Amino acid sequence: MTDRTMEPRDGAAGKGAVMWELRLFVAGGDLEVEQVQTALERVCQEHVPGRYHIVMVDIFQDPEQADAFDIVAAPTLVRQSPLPVRRIIGDLSQVEKVLLALGIPVPQEP
Repeated sequence: MTDRTMEPRDGAAGKGAVMWELRLFVAGGDLEVEQVQTALERVCQEHVPGRYHIVMVDIFQDPEQADAFDIVAAPTLVRQSPLPVRRIIGDLSQVEKVLLALGIPVPQEP
C-alpha cells in the first residue's frame, strides 16, 4: 500500500464547506492498520460526511513521504486542512479524543 486515497462514500460538500484533508501514515498492511483505517473512515462518515479526503501512506513503502512529514511513529494522522496542521500519534479508537484532536465539533447531547 503506497499513497492510497480514500474518497468520501456519500454526502456532498456544499459551497463554502470546510474540507478536511487528512493523511494517515501506517506501517505495513496488517489487521491493526485495517482497524485504524476503518475507525478513521467511520469518524469522518459520521462527523464530516462528504467533506473529507484521506490519503493513506505506508511508511515502509514510501519513506520519503514519511521524512517529508517528519513522521516518527505509526500510525500518525496528520490534518493538513483546515489549518493549523494537527497530528495524532497512536490509537485512533477513542472517537471523542480523535474529534477533539482534529478540531471537529463534537455534537452536544440534549
